[in-house]
Amino acid sequence: MTPPGTPAAAGRIRPRERDAIVASLRAGMVPRLGQQHIQVGRADEVRAAVHDIERIADGGAGCRFVIGEYGSGKTFFLHLVRSIALEKRLVTVHADLSPDRRLHAASGQARGLYAELMSNLATKARPDGAALASVVERFVTGAVREAAETGTDPADAIQARLTSLTEMTGGYDFATVVGAYWRGYDSGDERLRAEAVRWLRGEFTSRVDARAALGVRTIVDDGSFYDHLRLMARFVRLAGFDGLLICLDEMVNLYKITAAAARNANYEQLLRIVNDTAQGGAAHLGFLFGGTPEFLLDTRRGLFSYPALASRLAPNRFAAPDRIDHSGPVIRLGNLTPEDVYVLLTRLRHVFAAGDPSRYLIPDDAITAYMRHCSARLGDAYFRTPRETIRGFLDLLALLEQHPELHWSALIGDVELTPADEDDELTSFQL
Repeated sequence: MTPPGTPAAAGRIRPRERDAIVASLRAGMVPRLGQQHIQVGRADEVRAAVHDIERIADGGAGCRFVIGEYGSGKTFFLHLVRSIALEKRLVTVHADLSPDRRLHAASGQARGLYAELMSNLATKARPDGAALASVVERFVTGAVREAAETGTDPADAIQARLTSLTEMTGGYDFATVVGAYWRGYDSGDERLRAEAVRWLRGEFTSRVDARAALGVRTIVDDGSFYDHLRLMARFVRLAGFDGLLICLDEMVNLYKITAAAARNANYEQLLRIVNDTAQGGAAHLGFLFGGTPEFLLDTRRGLFSYPALASRLAPNRFAAPDRIDHSGPVIRLGNLTPEDVYVLLTRLRHVFAAGDPSRYLIPDDAITAYMRHCSARLGDAYFRTPRETIRGFLDLLALLEQHPELHWSALIGDVELTPADEDDELTSFQL
C-alpha cells in the first residue's frame, strides 16, 4: 500500500535531484529542479496562472501580482508557473529586483535588470537559462529552411520575417542586429554573432561601441527597458515559440526606495505595463510580480500610494474569504491548511529517502507529532509561512540519517523553530 502523502506516480528519485531539493530547502531557497515532488495546495492559484499562460499563447497578454508574506511560497509559486510555461512552449525570463536592478532608473539599473533577465532566458530545451543565442539561431535556421523551400535568398527571407519588428519602438535596430547575426552565421564570423547576442542581452553600455560593432545607433538602456521586452516577445514568436513570460521577484525593493520621485517613476513604469497588458497593447507577453502585502497595500510607499495603481489593483468588492476572486490582477497566496502541510512533510520524507519507502526514517506518527510541536512553537505561522517548518523537518531527518541510534521522539522536542528574520528573508528566495 502506498504511504499517505506519497506522490501517486512515485518512483525512485535520482540522487542528484534528491540532493538538490534537500540542500536548497535546508538553505531556505527554492530548488531549481524537482519542484513537482513537493508541490502541494495552491490549486486555484495555479489554475489561474495556467489560464494566463494559455491566453498569452493565444495572442493575449497578462499581468499578475503574486502577494504573500515572507516565506509564504511566492518564489516557489513563480518557479512553478515558469516550469508550466516552459512546458506550454513559452519562453521565460526571470530576475530578482535589487538596489542595482529596477524597472526605471537613470544610472543603468533598468538596463542591468534587462541584462539579468536575458541571461536567465529559458526554453523547454534549456530550462536553466542562457538560451538567448539558441533562440536567435532557431529563428535564423527557420528562415533559412523557409528560403530553401521557396527558392528565395535567405537574407531576403530573414528581412521579410523581421519587417513586423521595424514597426515597433526600437524595432529597426533590433532587426538590424538580428540581420548581423545572420551575416555572422552565414560567413562563419563568430565574433559578429557574439556581438549581436551581446547587444540583444543588453550588455552594451556605449552607443559608440555598438555602432562600431554592429552599425546601430541605439542600445538597450534605462529608457527603452520595456520597449525591448515587447520586442523580445514578438521575436520569440517569430522564432517559433508561443510567447514570453517575465517573472520579477523581490518587488519589495521598489517599496524600499527612499526617494519618492524615484519610487514613483518605477510605479509609473508598472502602471504602463498594467495598462498595456490590460488594454491589448501587448501580445504574447505576460508578467508575474512577486511582492509582500506592504509592497501592495501601504498607502504611504506601496503600490496603493500611487492612485492609478490603487484603482487598477483594487480587490473585488464582492469577494470574501469563502469566495475568492482569482481572475483579478492580484493573486493573494493564502495559508496552507494543516492537511496541506501534512502532505508536504510526507513528500519531503519521500524525497529524503530518494523515492524509496523502505528508507523512510520516520513513521507517519512522527510527522503528526512534529506538526503538533510546530504548532506549539510557532502558532499558525507554521502553515502560514512554512519555510522554517520545512527546514526544521529536514534538519531532523538529516540528524536521524547520520545517527541511526537516535529515536525521533527524543529529538522533536529539541528542534528549534523561530520565525525567519525579515532582513534575512530579503537576501534569499521565498519558499
